[in-house]
Amino acid sequence: MLPSPLFRDREAVGHELALAVFEEFTRLKTAATELDWPTLATAQPIVYGLPRGGIPVAAAIAEKLNCPLDVVIAKKITRPEDPELAIGAVAATGEILWTQPRPWHLHRTKIYQAALQATLEKAQLQLTQFGPIRPQVEPKGTIAILVDDGIATGMTIAVATQALRQQQPAQIWICAPVAPLELVNWLHQWCDRLILLATPAEFSSVSRFYQNFPQVELDEAIACLQNQSHRKLSAQMNTYPPSPPMLEEAERKFSSALEGEREQ
Repeated sequence: MLPSPLFRDREAVGHELALAVFEEFTRLKTAATELDWPTLATAQPIVYGLPRGGIPVAAAIAEKLNCPLDVVIAKKITRPEDPELAIGAVAATGEILWTQPRPWHLHRTKIYQAALQATLEKAQLQLTQFGPIRPQVEPKGTIAILVDDGIATGMTIAVATQALRQQQPAQIWICAPVAPLELVNWLHQWCDRLILLATPAEFSSVSRFYQNFPQVELDEAIACLQNQSHRKLSAQMNTYPPSPPMLEEAERKFSSALEGEREQ
């Protein structure tokens, strides 16, 4: 039997998840202040979405926390003969996680290395597409909140935590609407806090838990980052919308990113 949808769409569940994250963040700040943990008491949040589906969910959290919205690019590595079967994951910055420890059988080594290289190139290409619109942030000492629209195998979000860990945040959080119950303990190993709205025992795919689950296009994902940058800028200047020169610069970056996508 297929699971019944739990969520309407990414936007709706993003606001629901944002409330849970906001409450947990508030509790952390209160505890850190009371217990005199200055590192956590002063740490500011940065929300990171996993493209492309995780970005609309992450956008709602960044808006609630009034903090920057950035991306971490990670992709699953699949068998050439079975694109649905993940054998690992790789981040655009080169971190790798395999489902099984090496060494592989000798005849598999070249095939798997080729799959790794192809996936890494795709991840790095996607990173360049988001580059012009990403915020200029310093992750060191922050609360890095990593968000996806759902977790199936956990490989991509786990390798994304490895990539974030290299930038020395004070804490890394993993946040998603849904993940299999059997993965919960394993996911805790990769983060300081884990926030999930649902952990069903029966799990077929992330899409089964949504009423509407369309593919997120590049322009929609970039617009999420762009809108959050506008909100942050407006809050700093106490005015909205941004002045025309600032809008022109944001639109130039947005158009540049889209043009890069069309050229591929």
